[in-house]
Amino acid sequence: MGKATGFLEFERIEEGYKPVPERVKHYKEFVIGLSEDDAKKQGARCMDCGTPFCNSGCPVNNIIPDFNDLVFQGDWKNAITVLHSTNNFPEFTGRICPAPCEAACTLNINDDPVGIKSIEHAIIDRAWAEGWVKPQVAKHKTGKKIAIVGSGPAGMAAAQQLARVGHDVTLFEKNDRVGGLLRYGIPDFKMEKTHIDRRVEQMQAEGVVFKTGVLVADLGKDSKVTNWAKETISPEQLKKEFDAVLLTGGAEQSRDLPVPGRELQGVHFAMEFLPQQNKVNAGDKFKDQIRADGKHVVVIGGGDTGSDCVGTSNRHGAKSVTQFEVMPMPPEMENKPLVWPYWPTKLRTSSSHEEGCEREFAISTKEFIGEKGKLTALKTVQVEFKDGKFNEVPGSEKIYPADLVFLAMGFTAPVSPILEAFGIDKDARGNAKATTDFTGGYATNVPKVFAAGDMRRGQSLVVWAIREGRQAARAVDEFLMGFSDLPR
Repeated sequence: MGKATGFLEFERIEEGYKPVPERVKHYKEFVIGLSEDDAKKQGARCMDCGTPFCNSGCPVNNIIPDFNDLVFQGDWKNAITVLHSTNNFPEFTGRICPAPCEAACTLNINDDPVGIKSIEHAIIDRAWAEGWVKPQVAKHKTGKKIAIVGSGPAGMAAAQQLARVGHDVTLFEKNDRVGGLLRYGIPDFKMEKTHIDRRVEQMQAEGVVFKTGVLVADLGKDSKVTNWAKETISPEQLKKEFDAVLLTGGAEQSRDLPVPGRELQGVHFAMEFLPQQNKVNAGDKFKDQIRADGKHVVVIGGGDTGSDCVGTSNRHGAKSVTQFEVMPMPPEMENKPLVWPYWPTKLRTSSSHEEGCEREFAISTKEFIGEKGKLTALKTVQVEFKDGKFNEVPGSEKIYPADLVFLAMGFTAPVSPILEAFGIDKDARGNAKATTDFTGGYATNVPKVFAAGDMRRGQSLVVWAIREGRQAARAVDEFLMGFSDLPR
């Protein structure tokens, strides 16, 4: 543990933000991380609670009490060793993971939880600054060749694990840069892409080969999925050239809203809007970039993707930004005795909301209204959730002015043409059908083809993607070698 009385002596210290007027002028990260002294105090609050629920609350099972104690002791180098033992990319999770570990913290029962995520953030940033993050090159090569399709966190984690035990790994990505939804779904102000780039350099030194702009299956001409591929490779070719294939693509099929007026100019999926801005930030030019300058923007969907649209619209200089959520407004504070150690439903206000946003709850869009083919407004109605369905509240219809609408209602499934091209069985939700069993886990019905991350479990968190990538790597290694020393 940290300090025996630390949780009594020290309060939770939150990471800071740069002022709103300053940060909305750029797309750089604006979080102010913990100082060394503040990180030490947060580590001191860890309680030696006997059964550390934070470990099981964390999908990658980070050994949280151990690295908290090491930070308290000032042993940062061993802290990053412990952190890396379960998590390949703590600089990703330390920035964009919602921290279910903190919800599960024992101190959270009747106090503020330990700032686990901020400690993780501090450890990995210190490790990069000190030069402790180095390539781990395999001492012996196995001669086995593995293709991984999809370079998001699941694919990157699996590739790194497999390369480190000596396999020849080639990672295929349909877009022009590595990172999947980390690259083109997460705004730069939440995570700058240099964090991905330096991991790519590390993995290349470990032997991973990256092939970008390569599509594995035709998505169809009407697909709205981000696709900047310049060449195509067939599933048959992959199966012929490689000893194993692991599919780790993201859940990129956006949920649509098929109401009257959906075809109007100005109604877009969030994943049409966000990737464009990230490409512009990277130095690319977009002839017809979707811009929110001076417009009334409505974001439909109350989750993280919707929040990202809010923050990006504010940086464009939108005239107004309103976010709709069909569910009723949750309580500001959860009933801890009822829900701990599970992830609670409560009102969450993001940094993007603080930059300027009106939020409407229990509201549903009935119609998009336009003139001469262009969006001008939307018709809404208040709803109540009763008997397992939403019911309209009589007399609650309202018109909202809107020049631009972003649909951010989540994702329904991974890209189905890829699964169909491989002939992979799907589960009831349209994901690749595969178990997580210790033996035979992550294997699909197609011989030597595996699936992990969003491709297998559907839309989820970056930390779940890393977990599944690591576990799938072990399954592939065991399939090829008959045994595996990789951690599960």
